[in-house]
Amino acid sequence: MTAPEDEGDGAARDRAETDIATDIRALTAISEQIGHLFAHAHELRANDFRALMHIATADAEGRPLTAGGLRELMGLSPAAITYLIERMIASGHIGRETDPGDRRRVLLHYSDRGMAVAGGFFHPLGRRTRSAMAELPTADLTAAHRVLNAVVAAMREHHASLTPKTTRGG
Repeated sequence: MTAPEDEGDGAARDRAETDIATDIRALTAISEQIGHLFAHAHELRANDFRALMHIATADAEGRPLTAGGLRELMGLSPAAITYLIERMIASGHIGRETDPGDRRRVLLHYSDRGMAVAGGFFHPLGRRTRSAMAELPTADLTAAHRVLNAVVAAMREHHASLTPKTTRGG
């Protein structure tokens, strides 16, 4: 459904959607480069960093991960995810705690040390990002947030359609 102000200008909408897709690819590429530098600086493997990103994202969205949930997101075997989690706990990056809503479940989270390490590396990026957005009106930021939420939802839906049914849900 197009907004009323978009009616009659399909070419402008196509350009805007193409620009957003291009911007998201650029954001993904530079994010990957920054993540690689973080992982290298802290002697993390690529899968370690991916796991940290999944854990942080899930926590921020209010849906903390279990080992099984992380395994599904990463497409690893049960043995590989157990090894990864144990290694990350031993290195002090993550911890686990019993789910207060279901004592049978164990949730993964950043440890205090892991948060301090990530904060030391990523806070300067946060300052630069806030500075870059300082002159933008709040309405633009709110609209950008809606756009990004729509894109993330579409990407998650596409990912789910590509994921073999045997690895989803269990």
